Amino acid sequence: MKAIERGTVVVLTYNRRARLLQTLRALQKLPERWPVIVVDNGSSDGTAEAVSQEFPSVMLIRSRRNIGAAARNIAVAYAHTPYIAFCDDDTRWQPGALQRAARILDEDPRVGVLSGCVVEDESGRIDPACVQMARSPLDRENLPGPQILGFRTEASVIRTRAFYEAGGFWPPLFIGGEETLLALDMADRGWRMVYIDDVVTMRAPSCPRNAAARLRCEIRNAIWVAWMRLPVKMAWQTTFEQLHRAAGVQQLQPVLVSATAGMARVLQRRHVITPRVAAMWASLYQQAVSAADEQPAQASRRSMV
Repeated sequence: MKAIERGTVVVLTYNRRARLLQTLRALQKLPERWPVIVVDNGSSDGTAEAVSQEFPSVMLIRSRRNIGAAARNIAVAYAHTPYIAFCDDDTRWQPGALQRAARILDEDPRVGVLSGCVVEDESGRIDPACVQMARSPLDRENLPGPQILGFRTEASVIRTRAFYEAGGFWPPLFIGGEETLLALDMADRGWRMVYIDDVVTMRAPSCPRNAAARLRCEIRNAIWVAWMRLPVKMAWQTTFEQLHRAAGVQQLQPVLVSATAGMARVLQRRHVITPRVAAMWASLYQQAVSAADEQPAQASRRSMV
């Protein structure tokens, strides 16, 4: 199979023109030479025009408005390769990473998602979520890396078939923990997810977005996903913990309003995960609790990967 046929890189961007152009320059230098699809999520800073001018070979998809993580679904529909490597406008795959990821996926058809290691560009610090994934307590099952029940989208290579089977990213989640629902649905269908520490993506410093709004989405989404997929006891446990978290950052009222407003639609999509996946979730929950107790300033119970 030719390299160009193995995978497609999907880059999601929103109002980060300069950073995106730097990322695309780095991606075009990769030895794998996978085709690139950019989804401009309703930018107003001239992103689309700049990409068209400098990178005519890149497929550019323009969304009229910012639709969050679901914009990636549009790009995947245009990809005709067995694997999709996701990338944000402030992350870039390292040379050889995509080739290694494709080889692992080729060799183990059980694996639906390979989540790589995210390294901070300036400090060389590994993202804390990756450290936790490396320590996953889940049964290894002779997989090529630690088994996980979640992934970092911007550092993941996904089997296209698994993505389609699980339905992609659910649009109402918008952004913030949107991977959790997709991961649970993949696991429910028997797909395995692994963390591979030598498949590396670098994350560049970038201007922060609206941190409060992002946090509200993240908390709301955790509650929604709990009621869509977790057994009732686990769903209530997650809800209480997330509301406590919201109260701690003075966001309880807006989170309650947002979560309640969408609950009817959420419950219509309720489909409880299998006991096997529920047991995996419980095991990871205990790991997160232990991490929070040991390093309360650095760990959080919400990190279920």
